[in-house]
Amino acid sequence: MSELHTKQTVLVVDDTPENIDILTETLDPSYRTRIATNGEKALKMAFSNTPPDLILLDIMMPGMNGYDVCKKLKESQSTHGIPVIFITAMNEVADEKKGLELGAVDYITKPISPAIVLARVKTHLALYDQTRHLESMVEQRTAELEKTRHQIIHRLGRASEFKDNETGNHVIRMSHYSRLIAQAFGLGEEPVDILFNAAPMHDVGKIGIPDKVLLKPGKLDNAELESIRKHPEMGAEIIGDHHDILLRTARTLALTHHEKWDGSGYPNKLKGEEIPLFGRIVAIADVFDALTSERPYKKAWPVKEAAHELEKSAGTNFDPGLIGPFKAVLPEIIKIIERYADKHGALNDLDFIKGQQKIF
Repeated sequence: MSELHTKQTVLVVDDTPENIDILTETLDPSYRTRIATNGEKALKMAFSNTPPDLILLDIMMPGMNGYDVCKKLKESQSTHGIPVIFITAMNEVADEKKGLELGAVDYITKPISPAIVLARVKTHLALYDQTRHLESMVEQRTAELEKTRHQIIHRLGRASEFKDNETGNHVIRMSHYSRLIAQAFGLGEEPVDILFNAAPMHDVGKIGIPDKVLLKPGKLDNAELESIRKHPEMGAEIIGDHHDILLRTARTLALTHHEKWDGSGYPNKLKGEEIPLFGRIVAIADVFDALTSERPYKKAWPVKEAAHELEKSAGTNFDPGLIGPFKAVLPEIIKIIERYADKHGALNDLDFIKGQQKIF
């Protein structure tokens, strides 16, 4: 890499050519310099794709003065960290105090001493480099922890499914269905991402259900039904109460994905919009995948029949406002079914699915 590209960039902002010449001559041997003769040009350069590493900023300029420039730089997320050093003939203590309060890192009065300017620039660039390095390390570590957290949540969700699903692909499929429905409903990227990553935990309470109930091939008796209907509350208890938005969402999904629009669901018989939106979305995704998957007690339904069953149940079991978004993304849902099909006959009508141009 050439020396030019290794040099750090200092933006010199001053409306007086003589001052610019002195500063650039002082800096040029060690730094790459850029020039702005007014505040507006300085901001344009700072907000560009190649912002400077440090700014030497005059205060008394026509139009936008240095204080105003510094204030705008510190208000912006993209430029607030760039060190600003005021270089000015204003040498009153109140002037220096105001500059530092606005976020400048230093204040040098004119006439300047080149040695002092170089020393201050070198010090503050070193501090800025250290800050950026630490921020990069924190971001990297945070990303690693976030990835680990998602993996743990996903694995715990799959662990619950292994009790009644050999591959655990149910949680993968229904998480994708939930994401697609939420997107079609108009939710933004962040809530969609939270829903997608929390959805695998919806049935974690199944861990507490005896295998003889969960895997029973025949009809459940009343006692067994009561037992299996405890899994939403068990799931909420396993996840616990947290400030973390992802775990809070996972707890909500565990507790509400068996509530029904007409209030006949469990465990709390919530009705209509009393049921959180995420719980209503996951209810559709969960039931659709259950219908189209083979279970110990039933064969897989054809996708067309399962989709019509959901449409028939709009207003009773499911939020009628979510059926439209579900229908809109059904072609994408079919791709998810094909991609994550269970190994042992979870779906026996893929040939039928591929031949359909329109399900409804």
